[in-house]
Amino acid sequence: MRAPRGARVRLPQLRLDELLEELQARLDAARGTRDRVHSLLEAVLSVGRELDLEQALRSIVEAAAVLVEAEYAALGVIGPDGTRLSEFLTVGMGEGQIARIGSYPEGHGILGELIRHPEPLRLPKLSAHAASYGFPPHHPPMNTFLGVPIRVRDQVFGNLYLTEKRGGAQFDEEDESVLSTLAVAAGVAIDNARLYEESRLRERWLRASAEITHSLMSGSDRGEVLGLIAERAREITSAALAVVAVPMEDTGTLMVELAIGQEAEAHRGHVVPADDHLIGRAFSSAAPVTDPDVSRHRDGATAASPQVSPAVPPEVPTNAAAGPRFTGMGPAVAVPIGSADGVRGVVLLVRAAGGTVFSEKETEPLQGFAAQAAVAMELADRRKDAEQIAVLQDRDRIARDLHDLAIQRLFATGMTLQSAGRFIQHTEASERVLRAVDDLDETIKIIRSTIFGLRSRDDGTPGGDLRARVVRAVGEAAPVLGFAPSVRMEGLLDTDVPKEIADHVVAVLSESLTNVARHAHADRVEVGLVTDGREVRLTVSDNGVGIPPGGHRSGLHNMSERARQLGGELELSGQEGAGGTVLTWRVPVGEGQGPV
Repeated sequence: MRAPRGARVRLPQLRLDELLEELQARLDAARGTRDRVHSLLEAVLSVGRELDLEQALRSIVEAAAVLVEAEYAALGVIGPDGTRLSEFLTVGMGEGQIARIGSYPEGHGILGELIRHPEPLRLPKLSAHAASYGFPPHHPPMNTFLGVPIRVRDQVFGNLYLTEKRGGAQFDEEDESVLSTLAVAAGVAIDNARLYEESRLRERWLRASAEITHSLMSGSDRGEVLGLIAERAREITSAALAVVAVPMEDTGTLMVELAIGQEAEAHRGHVVPADDHLIGRAFSSAAPVTDPDVSRHRDGATAASPQVSPAVPPEVPTNAAAGPRFTGMGPAVAVPIGSADGVRGVVLLVRAAGGTVFSEKETEPLQGFAAQAAVAMELADRRKDAEQIAVLQDRDRIARDLHDLAIQRLFATGMTLQSAGRFIQHTEASERVLRAVDDLDETIKIIRSTIFGLRSRDDGTPGGDLRARVVRAVGEAAPVLGFAPSVRMEGLLDTDVPKEIADHVVAVLSESLTNVARHAHADRVEVGLVTDGREVRLTVSDNGVGIPPGGHRSGLHNMSERARQLGGELELSGQEGAGGTVLTWRVPVGEGQGPV
């Protein structure tokens, strides 16, 4: 019996509809795969075009969120220690939400699991994993998770973290494959961005080196070249503060000669022991020293060793234990100026709080820069030696002329007056002539003493030429003060002032100028040193803020004690109508001088 005609038509029609639906589904899948591959290629190209590292990282995490349809995405950069995250970029959260959550994660829980085991990790529920660490308050709920490592050559640079696939779905193998492919492209892009940044950094160092070389060859003075070196190093390394410290002769300490940047005034003139934190350690070891957070320490003193070395003599101003803190600052590096054969000082660079730790790649060009600073100091010393030789030669010429010409003529004049005095009958006139002869004799003695002083050689040992030592002490203080003090000297300082007292004079002068630099905020200082053969008087006056009522400084006590031991005294007063402070230190130098 034949089936009805309508039944024969209906069965093939149903099967054809099923086939068409299946074909449509496969076409949609193929179209989806094509679109996803196209999106992946676009993401790879977009990431590869970025040469700025920070922007490249941002592009990577944004592309990852789009490709796997994740509501939240993050990229964590692994720090130098290989166990924590040093940077963390997020997508999907607003700034207000991030602020409520608090500090970024450091790499605990699931994030740390991916650091310890850098392999793709896909979880249907975050809290079910054994390494789950939980979320901080105000953190949005997250369940599904997909993480893959980013490798730059053979090193794991960081990890991509994706959570909450849109539509409530789970991350699948295809998501993992797409994200792993993006991670490979991200590694190449990060490597390119790093190489580009390094090439630009080298270019900046080369330009700065050329500028400093030109400054050296043009005859710029030592302070100007050191200032240029510190400024360029600060700019290139994005440091908030640059400091140059130099050793103080035979004291076991270093003094900050130059400071540029944040809180520079608080550090300028500061004295630190040569065996203490950062600056001292770099000086003693002749090798760079880094610190991830310098704000934990005072300049020149660690929390474990705040005291100054007992080897430091009392005349050296020591304020390491009470030095300025690096408030609001973080990573720091101290690089020695010179080599193990002879370290001339230390360059210290400090970044703002939250800045990146100084790496070896940054320290290497800094050492080259510090070598240029050593060259600047060497050239300055050579110029100073040449100038000193010229001065000594000129002094010899002046002494010779005074002896051969002036003294002989004065002596002849005295003889003539003495002979003429015999023919003068008037008593008063005869006495005046005799007084004139005595004055000429005294003048000849003064000139002879001056000749002796001119022909003396200052070899740098204690008790050498007091005039030259005073000039040198004032010159050393000029970079710290920011200006050159005026100097006035009178009397036979090189002959009438004993060596022991001369040492005290120089120590008191150095400490006085250091105190002015640190506390007075002055722009003018006058130094006076006078002797009449009976006492020596040192005066240091400034136009600064003066000493506050009840103010007490250990340095003033030391200077007062020095004067007392020598039978003298220390006086402090203000300048009439000008503000500031006048320090007068006087001790006897004649037969009646006090105990030394």
